[in-house]
Amino acid sequence: MPRGDGTGPSGQGPGTGRGQGRGAGIGRMGGQKAAGPGGNCVCPSCGTKVAHQAGIPCYDIKCPKCGTNMVRE
Repeated sequence: MPRGDGTGPSGQGPGTGRGQGRGAGIGRMGGQKAAGPGGNCVCPSCGTKVAHQAGIPCYDIKCPKCGTNMVRE
């Protein structure tokens, strides 16, 4: 695009296409970004499981048995 008006060669060079090779919609650590409303929260210390409550992250919930912060199953 010598004049910046949109005329010029198209489809040449490494910058063609968008979003290729960006992953498949997963989070940083290979898991899901948001796991959704279902599932369980589990205690990493004692293994106690409780049903996940929509809108409340598992890490904000304390284990009812030992008091450790829960994680998503």
